[in-house]
Amino acid sequence: MHILVTNDDGVKFPGLQALNSALSRIGKTTVLAPDRNWSASGHVKTLHRPLRVWETTLEDGTPAFTTDGAPSDCVALAMLGLIKEPIDLVVSGINPLANVGHDVTYSGTVTAAMEAAIFGLPGIAVSIDSTREHEESIEFECAAEIASELVQNITAQSISDGLLLNVNIPNKPREDIKGIRITRQGLRVYRDELVERKDPRGRNYYWIGGDAPTGIPRPGTDIGALSDGFVSITPLGLDLTSVDMIEVLKSWDLRL
Repeated sequence: MHILVTNDDGVKFPGLQALNSALSRIGKTTVLAPDRNWSASGHVKTLHRPLRVWETTLEDGTPAFTTDGAPSDCVALAMLGLIKEPIDLVVSGINPLANVGHDVTYSGTVTAAMEAAIFGLPGIAVSIDSTREHEESIEFECAAEIASELVQNITAQSISDGLLLNVNIPNKPREDIKGIRITRQGLRVYRDELVERKDPRGRNYYWIGGDAPTGIPRPGTDIGALSDGFVSITPLGLDLTSVDMIEVLKSWDLRL
């Protein structure tokens, strides 16, 4: 099994190294990750400038590739021929904050896995539910081991092309994690606000600020599972059609 490992926090981020280390014990891994942080970048495809790729190493000395492109560019570059050996699976992470609810549309971690699904490969996004206030307290090693076990279990099944899974893991020691729940997307509550400031020349500039988002821990959701101490696995689809609205729109008798 050949696994492409990527992320959205940059090639030097410790969550990537922990994930690659764990996955390399169950298969061959190739790391291709951005050269900088692309958090909340969404699903990006770079078409209007050249992409650069160069060799680097992770903090533990593992050889890797990095690029000035986005997380989804990393997957596209690999799939389009930059990585010569066929790839069987893409695993993206480990993100230091949970990606739940509507986060999946913003997250570079998740959209890298989405790019894999577009190419017909299984894609798994892995995030950990921390506050990131103290990076040294994030249980990356534990999350990486759980991700590795899940990859072994998942790849042992008969899986469909383009399988896309969003995995969120509590930031707890292994013995405190209660198990796994298969979930749906929950309702994220954003508290964004516009922060307006002036530069030294008196011109306005803006930050999108506000308090950290929360969520409603309803049963059966990714947010609910994390709040109860469970790993959440949410199957995602690239078809964003609101099926329930099709008949409603037809009933409006829209015409030209």
